[in-house]
Amino acid sequence: MSSDLWSFSLGTYARPGVESLCLQLQSAGANVCLLLCGLWLEQRAVDCTEQRLQQLFQVAEPWEVNVVQPMRTLRQQWKAAAADDADLNALREQIKALELEAERHLLLQLEQTAQDWPMHDTSASGEWLESLAGAATSPNRDALQVLRVAVTGT
Repeated sequence: MSSDLWSFSLGTYARPGVESLCLQLQSAGANVCLLLCGLWLEQRAVDCTEQRLQQLFQVAEPWEVNVVQPMRTLRQQWKAAAADDADLNALREQIKALELEAERHLLLQLEQTAQDWPMHDTSASGEWLESLAGAATSPNRDALQVLRVAVTGT
């Protein structure tokens, strides 16, 4: 298990099936960075509390809305046109790289927020993933469980 959230996220996202699950959950409104953070916190056996959830949401939501989403929207809007335009495709790839960098920055912020939370809590609930998925949980409960299994093997 990677000790930092960024390395954990890269390793997790590279596992078979995880990318498609994350994109499915993202399409349903989930913040993938928060989901990856939730998996990381579950792996570290950090107790999920309402106060901690609110702290993570307060960090993630403004960054997602004001930084990540505008780049993602622009990148997606350019997808069809970029298939036939090399210059636009090059710009689209730059936007994609910036979007990834913005997500890395968000993951660093989330890690900083959680850095002092006690780990290896034997009473820790495994509710991070469902709690951080928010409204995307209901129709995608199975996807969340498959995501958890892809990471933990259980």
